[in-house]
Amino acid sequence: MRHRKDHRKLSRTASHRRAVLRNLVTALFQYERIETTVAKAKESRRLAERLITFAKRGDLAARRHVARFVMRPAVTAKLFATIAPWYEERHGGYTRIVRIGRRLGDAGETAYLELVKTTEQKETERKDRIASAEAREKALKGGEKKKAKKGEDKDEEAGAEEKSKRGGRRREEGGPMAPAKKRTRTGVKTG
Repeated sequence: MRHRKDHRKLSRTASHRRAVLRNLVTALFQYERIETTVAKAKESRRLAERLITFAKRGDLAARRHVARFVMRPAVTAKLFATIAPWYEERHGGYTRIVRIGRRLGDAGETAYLELVKTTEQKETERKDRIASAEAREKALKGGEKKKAKKGEDKDEEAGAEEKSKRGGRRREEGGPMAPAKKRTRTGVKTG
């Protein structure tokens, strides 16, 4: 019976379990969405929500408490500066677990563990993604025009084609490819 047994042990020793959960929570705050097993997601969610509550307090003691658990100082700064203000009016329920099916290798049930965002946050992120994609596309088109003006496209393509053939059998200039060397099964010639 598991009366009054609170946590999942995850088939690990205490130190290994703590390290795994620290890494998962740090990755959650860094990337805002991670993929893991359902059991690990449920355990990580408990800790992540506590740390977000500490970050909402925002005082020095809370910052030190969070910094003891989160692996990277930059992620701690992001938690206090960016993530905690998202949940000022919210009392709990900062994360969500979305089950995505079973893993191919061992059929472990996997899930996304992600931070909950409001519709306004999602809309601003979508606009930012669209703007950055347009800027990237514009930069690529600008780069293509410069190459066309210089007339070096053909020379660069030929150089790139030669580089892509590295590691394969060498081709003589203008001739057919050299025949492959015949090897026996053990690599030793017999008779």
